[in-house]
Amino acid sequence: MTIYFTALAAIMLVAGLAWVGSVLVNKYSAVDSLWSLFFLLAAAVFAVGAGELSERAMLVIALVALWSLRLSLYITVRNWGEPEDYRYEAIREKNEPGFVVKSLYIVFGLQGLLAWIISAPLLPAINSGSGPGIIDAAAVSLFVLGFIFAAVGDWQLSRFKSDPSNKGKVLDTGLWRYTRHPNYFGNACIWWAFWLFAVAAGAWWTIFAPLLMTFLL
Repeated sequence: MTIYFTALAAIMLVAGLAWVGSVLVNKYSAVDSLWSLFFLLAAAVFAVGAGELSERAMLVIALVALWSLRLSLYITVRNWGEPEDYRYEAIREKNEPGFVVKSLYIVFGLQGLLAWIISAPLLPAINSGSGPGIIDAAAVSLFVLGFIFAAVGDWQLSRFKSDPSNKGKVLDTGLWRYTRHPNYFGNACIWWAFWLFAVAAGAWWTIFAPLLMTFLL
């Protein structure tokens, strides 16, 4: 369990540094780009603690990196040059005076804590010395399904919103005709896939992590 709390310390350190940067530029929505990177950081800490990595561990780390970097890059590009996200403006208004200090734990600390809790299945999956099996194959299949829905859904939404004529309209074509939020559905599938890797490693009890992620989505 020591390595699990080491991951929390690492996440909180990065969150704190990001908070300092946000205070300097007076913009806090950058935490959205950081959110998925918290999980990659946790996976890296777990990998260091594991020492020699099994085939399952290397597969899980690769998939976490693929999901994390893709999502962070997408959000960064989407928000680049844009004003503060309306959600953070609303949070700021509700927590004045003193939002600058409060944002350390309301925005950055809370998201870091949630990411740490949800990363729980990654620890047994990465520390498992056994090789991939049938459950791992099911996990990979579910991850691929989720990744397609998340990535394609984000791309379709971005293309839709880039057309001024679509302002005020609802996207109901492509993957968006099958589910109201294919990107959310995809990310939920991805975290259930990571839980399946933990199940294959004997840690079914980490089911609270995908349940929490699904609830947040």
